[in-house]
Amino acid sequence: MTAAAPIAADRAILYFIGDTRPQPAATPEALGFKAYNLARMAAIGLRVPPAFVIGTGYCALPQAVTPDLWRDPLAALEIASGQRLGDPRRPLLLSVRSGAPVSMPGMMETLLNIGLCDDTLPGFIRQTGHPRLAWDAYRRLVAGFGEVVAGIDAAAFEADLETVGAGASERDLDFAAQREVTRRHLDTYRLQAGEAFPQDARAQLQAAIEAVFLSWSSDKAHAYRALRGLSDAMGTAVTVQRMVFGNGGGLSGAGVGFTRNPIDGAPEPWVDFLFNAQGEDVVSGRRSAQGHESLAAVAPTVWQDLLDATQELERNFGEMQDFEFTVQEGELFLLQSRDGKRTPQATARIALDMADEGLISRDTARQRTEGLSAEELATTILAAEDGGTLTPIARAATAASGVVSGVIAFDETQARRLKIAGQPVILVRRDAETRDIAALDQAVGLLTQHGARTSHAAVVARQLGKVCLVGCEEMQLDEAGGRMTLGGQVFEEGAPLTLDGNEGLIYGTTARVVRQRPEALVARLTALRANS
Repeated sequence: MTAAAPIAADRAILYFIGDTRPQPAATPEALGFKAYNLARMAAIGLRVPPAFVIGTGYCALPQAVTPDLWRDPLAALEIASGQRLGDPRRPLLLSVRSGAPVSMPGMMETLLNIGLCDDTLPGFIRQTGHPRLAWDAYRRLVAGFGEVVAGIDAAAFEADLETVGAGASERDLDFAAQREVTRRHLDTYRLQAGEAFPQDARAQLQAAIEAVFLSWSSDKAHAYRALRGLSDAMGTAVTVQRMVFGNGGGLSGAGVGFTRNPIDGAPEPWVDFLFNAQGEDVVSGRRSAQGHESLAAVAPTVWQDLLDATQELERNFGEMQDFEFTVQEGELFLLQSRDGKRTPQATARIALDMADEGLISRDTARQRTEGLSAEELATTILAAEDGGTLTPIARAATAASGVVSGVIAFDETQARRLKIAGQPVILVRRDAETRDIAALDQAVGLLTQHGARTSHAAVVARQLGKVCLVGCEEMQLDEAGGRMTLGGQVFEEGAPLTLDGNEGLIYGTTARVVRQRPEALVARLTALRANS
């Protein structure tokens, strides 16, 4: 039997975000970059809900993380929030999130609404005056906890939602329907897990913390680290944070964005947003989102607050940021910020623009673009055929640009088989989920029926250099039968398909693709290097 790894003492720390009391040294290695940047955002005055962090040193021995360890930081969080975990009158609800020293988008778990149970639900309804919000949060907790902690297939909870909603979006269900879904979820949990959903708020928190630490060792996390050459020894931290709610209707919602366009580097925010939603709705890859236009039109003050926050982030962090936020009743909260993943073309333009704007030095710009060749900056485009034109069969949202032609695979086994046979593979999936990373690694492109441009899987696809189109809602996918219907055509495994990520178009055939160099960008990069 192999002995357990010792706890790394310099990283086994507890850290409180939102307090001025003396703290241990905050480093990305100890807090993980997610929590480290939360602390930095709070320090520069951005609105961040209070939180405490259990350091990465505990990841090697999660059984050392007991309620005795987190009792005192939880008490400080309760004081900062004016609420108590498990209190039937003023219940504190919590999110429990992962965070490694390097960004691993979507590879580990998150749990929301910890602390809701039958006893605290009435108090939460009295606090918010919003029965629909309360029941929506409770059903999300049961489903999320069931999937992450109890290992229940998400399809079981999706079936409950389909039964009650009859195809309607959960965001359109009233409180009575949400209540019915929650009751069905509780029954599903009991049936699938063999025990009732835990009604003790502290037991929920302990199980959530354990599950997030254990997610460091999940198959998808291992696969991602192997693809990126990352060490298994880093570990993840766990952040426990007061919940804010985007699913309260009205001027509430959740979004994910980049301070600049991660595809071409254009200097404007690139945001996906959903009204009446929580953050997991956007990043999970199971829901399609709108761009920022709906937020700017309906809540212009919130949009301006977000623009101001993105500028503050870039001024203080000196880098393009990938951020998550929640709007609760018209009030903006920042929940995460990290250096954004981007294409080589965006890497060059962002470094050059930030140097021109005085946000970074020209030496820093040279360092960030070192090794980028003109060939790496080239993009693929669809070539016009002599005497003929191609007619697209559908549109979708571009998450990663370029053009690829290949043959369809619906799962990892098919993708590996077709790749071994020498065929370029287009992976077609219902949702843009990070559990498909092994299959995505075999493919040149990804097409999904659901999902947002900023979902974790889309971010990973962009990082891996895959063309990615998401949210093709007109697609009909028969996973059991191994076929897709799109544009009036039926496609099976091995059928040809072309994705045009530059224009967001899909073609039901192969197409000729050529490489195009961005000459103006290459010239700017050459001038930067010449003046070193």
